[in-house]
Amino acid sequence: MKADEPYDVAIIGGGLAGLALSIQLVNKNYSVALFERERYPFHKVCGEYISMESWDFLQSLGLPLRDMNLPKVDTLYLTAPNGKSFTTYLPLGGFGISRYAIDNLLSKIAKEKGIHLFEESKVENVNFDQNFSISYSSHKTREVQQTESLACCSAFGKRSNLDVKWKRSFLSENNSRINNYVAVKYHVRTKWPANVIGLHNFKDGYCGISQIEDGQYCLCYLTTADNLKRSGNSIEKMQDEILFKNPVLKKIFSSSEFLFQTPLTISQVSFSKKTLVENNILMIGDAAGMITPLCGNGMSMALHSSKLAAYCIDLFLKNAITREQMELQYQQQWNHQFSKRIMMGRRLQSVFGSELVSNLFVSGLNLFPFLAKGIIRKTHGKPF
Repeated sequence: MKADEPYDVAIIGGGLAGLALSIQLVNKNYSVALFERERYPFHKVCGEYISMESWDFLQSLGLPLRDMNLPKVDTLYLTAPNGKSFTTYLPLGGFGISRYAIDNLLSKIAKEKGIHLFEESKVENVNFDQNFSISYSSHKTREVQQTESLACCSAFGKRSNLDVKWKRSFLSENNSRINNYVAVKYHVRTKWPANVIGLHNFKDGYCGISQIEDGQYCLCYLTTADNLKRSGNSIEKMQDEILFKNPVLKKIFSSSEFLFQTPLTISQVSFSKKTLVENNILMIGDAAGMITPLCGNGMSMALHSSKLAAYCIDLFLKNAITREQMELQYQQQWNHQFSKRIMMGRRLQSVFGSELVSNLFVSGLNLFPFLAKGIIRKTHGKPF
């Protein structure tokens, strides 16, 4: 592209969805600008389990998954706050890889393919008038610069300054059952079966553990902001007084070697319904809507949403459809693929938000194990 020409596509956010979308579009010979606030590689708060529905898609982007010796997961081990457990086979299963590793690998592929990757750059605003005008600033210079694009996507994750600036509707919702969560992540070394993902419930929260690369484990939990507040905003006190009432969790934490000096945290996590198009910008990944971690495939949903967006954007840039048709088609495809999964996730969220109901639910699964198969089927997709 010439210096004075707009990019074909600008993507705000260089996580899984943004990186995957950029690679797909550059493979179709489009010019792409990708904005990321951090510099690769870096850690992110995430469960770091990817369902196998994404395996072939990730390999098509250039990730050599078959050569990486990643742990494969085929079993779910679920515990209630009282320590009672339920184990079931995962028909599709998944694999473990850290966001530190996978995002860094995808970023290298993106750079090699000629994507203009603006690292350590914060998008301040986006205006639309036939083309998109993107205002961004570098962390180093703080100087605000501008560039243009024909199409624009937001893949900035769970919450952004742009969400606030655009006054997105989910920010004003007050439903505490699906709003205002905090997430905490560690990497640890511990004794845990490589083929098992554990989901361990405690009062108003749950903690997942699964193996990633190099024999490490991702230990990540989600809980209400109220739990942290009641613990004097002390993560250690909250773990000791709330999480460790689940004896399985207490054993995992007490027997693990923690590899982070301090945990990674993120606050104001919301599972409310989000708009899929905002100011003519396509929302992908968590920016479009989050599935609860209990469903175990948020990373796959992010990747799949990038494929849906790439298809619609390609048609638009080829002048096969109008901008309005592109936006409508993306929303229809997104809802077809994910709306039922997200709805089931919210229902599960409400079940495990209650200590009593969670205990009863796990006991019920042991009595009627066939119920687990239906839940797994409704929260996981097919290979794409």
